Order: sequence, then structure tokens, then C-alpha cells
Amino acid sequence: MAITGVHTLIYSSEADAVREIMQDAFGWHSVDAGDGWLIFATPPGEMAVHPGERPRHEITLMCDDLKSTMADLAEKAVQFVDGPSDEGWGVVVTMLLPGDVKMLLYEPRHETAF
Repeated sequence: MAITGVHTLIYSSEADAVREIMQDAFGWHSVDAGDGWLIFATPPGEMAVHPGERPRHEITLMCDDLKSTMADLAEKAVQFVDGPSDEGWGVVVTMLLPGDVKMLLYEPRHETAF
């Protein structure tokens, strides 16, 4: 057996608007799985397992320079819930995508797995 990839799902009441941000603001390449249903190629990723009281998972996007990435995304109408916060392991901000989808964007200070 070989795991060949990770397929990430985002649910939004404004799915087309989120797809538009992924295509236009993030600049991600996509394929059409049929009838305009876009599936996006994402940047390299890593997965961590944290202790928790209940099972859950999150999607967090990473960047090399949070300040400049925020400026670029803001020019493309991406909204942010709050200002950057230094968490020690990285500097993080919450993006607000259409349909009230909140997603973290961060500049890691730890070694990455890729």
C-alpha cells in the first residue's frame, strides 16, 4: 500500500467565491473534475498530530513572509479577522474566506518537513 496524496476539503455556503480566491488570489492551478468542479493543486504540505480533548483537524496555510503575503492577499480582496499574532512557533493571522470560512495563515519559525 502507498498513500499518494492528501485531498483537503473546505465546505462553504459560497463555494464558488472560495474557489475564485484559490484561483485568483492564491494563484493555485486547478483541474476541472467535471461541470466546473475545480480541484486545486496545493503547495507542499506537512501534517502534525497535537494532543486534544476531542478529535478534530484544521487546515493552515504557510508562507515565508507573513507581512508581505497579507499585503498581497489584501490587494486581492482577501479579508483578515485580526492582526498578526506571535505564537512563538510562528506568526499567525486568521483569513476570512467567503461563507464565513476561517483559515489560519502563518509564517513558521520551526523547521518544516519539506
